[in-house]
Amino acid sequence: MALNVSLVSADAEVWSGEASLVVAKTVLGEIGFMAGHEPVLAILAEGQVRITQTDGTKVIANAQDGFLSIESDVVTIVAGNAALVA
Repeated sequence: MALNVSLVSADAEVWSGEASLVVAKTVLGEIGFMAGHEPVLAILAEGQVRITQTDGTKVIANAQDGFLSIESDVVTIVAGNAALVA
């Protein structure tokens, strides 16, 4: 099973695709999601979002000011500011 992930900023989609793991920083600390995770809604803190795609490739983005949610293996990260790290 895989997660369907969407990372968007206020003005553009930053990344979307399938992943096996998503790790992000919230105001309560860092949290990781894998397929089958319970539903969560959290406030995003400034920091990195690390996405491991199903083929093992890693995607890293800096994000701040927003929220993240997971439900039914769909992860949505909405940030006021987000950009992929080169």
